[in-house]
Amino acid sequence: MQQYLIILLLKIGVAASIASVGVRFPAARRMLLREERTLAQRVRLSLWFAAIFTPGVLFRLFNPSSYSALDLALEGSLLAGITGGYVCGWLAGMMVAIPSMFRGELLSLPFLAVVGLGGGLLRDAATDKEHIWRISPFPDATVIRIFEHRRELRAWLFYLFFTFAAVVTELLRQVLTRVFGGRYLFAIARLGDPPALLIAVCASTYFCITIPLKVWNNTRNELRLEEQQRLLIQARLEALTSQINPHFLFNTLNSVSTLIRTSPEQARGMVMRLARILRGRLRNQDHFAPLRDELAFVEDYLSIELVRFGDKLRVVKHIDPATLDMLVPSMLLQPLIENSIKHGISGLVDGGAVTIRTSHNNGRLAIEVEDDGVGISEAELAGILNKGIGVSNVKERLKVLYNQDYRMLIDSQPGRGTRIEIEVPAGQTRAAAPAKAVVS
Repeated sequence: MQQYLIILLLKIGVAASIASVGVRFPAARRMLLREERTLAQRVRLSLWFAAIFTPGVLFRLFNPSSYSALDLALEGSLLAGITGGYVCGWLAGMMVAIPSMFRGELLSLPFLAVVGLGGGLLRDAATDKEHIWRISPFPDATVIRIFEHRRELRAWLFYLFFTFAAVVTELLRQVLTRVFGGRYLFAIARLGDPPALLIAVCASTYFCITIPLKVWNNTRNELRLEEQQRLLIQARLEALTSQINPHFLFNTLNSVSTLIRTSPEQARGMVMRLARILRGRLRNQDHFAPLRDELAFVEDYLSIELVRFGDKLRVVKHIDPATLDMLVPSMLLQPLIENSIKHGISGLVDGGAVTIRTSHNNGRLAIEVEDDGVGISEAELAGILNKGIGVSNVKERLKVLYNQDYRMLIDSQPGRGTRIEIEVPAGQTRAAAPAKAVVS
């Protein structure tokens, strides 16, 4: 009896290991954890079940005295049916049984095929597919909660039905093994053995089915949390982007309005440039863009501001050609340049210059936007990242996109200007074309 208990405990450990290793690959996780599948996807899922449970059958067949604990054909067939449906359970059961058939266990193929179909019946018996994933080796449910909530009652009834089906399936195997003398079907125990052994075998079968479901459900919950986190980040980025676009549009239209009466032709040119900018923004909704595209966008924006400020505004660019095809967050530069013009240069009688620099070093992309305007006092500089729209928006988007893998520094001296430095990981576009330096 002690020898059998060791085998059954080892069998439970093997089931847990197979369940854990089997979902390490992303393709396997996608196949297993999706709810709706095409016929081709069901076939692929059945092949996956056969691939992870057939080796144990082969080990047992070639060394039955040492590796009987590795044979999880019944459990694998039932799991294939309850997670993948009729087709998956039926195909997986037959494929897992093929080695046994060639070794003379003729009942293995029809028996395991029926077990797989039975798993499909169990799946259909679940009024809510969540009930399947909530199956646990040690269910946590109080009697009061079960009868207070109808959903909990249905889940508990399904769990009882599932437990009954798993035990009956194992008992049926034991009956068939006894009837045919163990020649045509494998089982660790057969009906007529000591009751304690039969109970232990049924319990091990139950655990070998419920433990993989628990492991896979944990993986499923982790993937759901990751997806929710991704959607949350996406929503946050969309909110930040929708915040910066109206801000840019409002300020640009203000610039246009100042020219409508005094210089209608210049105002018309500004509106056309603005339309080109908006078309480009609507055409590209990605959160990243090559630096060359961002510079082209800034060029259109500056052409509008140059009409407004004339000779008071000068723009200087020192662009490293190696950085032009690197990916940067969309609309990264425009808010910074707009702040330099609006708060740094616009109030000066003689105007000023905005300098844009980019460089690449040790896998990092460095971007600088500097002006020689009025500067920012030390008191205002301490809270500049937490107020306004332009700079704070850029900071928030960098934080969302790069987590902590970025650097943003603002250095300013009253009367001498402001410099904003940004450093992010250098990401290349898929097809980096040869680039020329942009210097003006």
